[in-house]
Amino acid sequence: MVDINERLSFFAALFKVQENSTLGMWMLYLTIILLCIIVFKLGFAKKLPLAKSAVIYLFLILGCTVLTFFAVFLPITEGLVVAALILIIYKIRLHQSKKQEGKQV
Repeated sequence: MVDINERLSFFAALFKVQENSTLGMWMLYLTIILLCIIVFKLGFAKKLPLAKSAVIYLFLILGCTVLTFFAVFLPITEGLVVAALILIIYKIRLHQSKKQEGKQV
């Protein structure tokens, strides 16, 4: 017999989805939304009017609903954490190199 606790992803186990499914799933959902927004803002977002931004974030949040169900057993949240870290490092290095160029000129 397969033990479901062994198959849970790290964040699903961290939020104890198997014990308190309602609270655990909401916490997983909010974590995925937060990470998706961070990754979107750091990697893809452009300056848009408020209405267009609202539509984009609405669809982003709706898409996170599907990701949450996958994230119970697949490392979706962990992948978003890695993507956010890579983009944060990239933005820091880009900022530092632009600062260095400004000093040299």
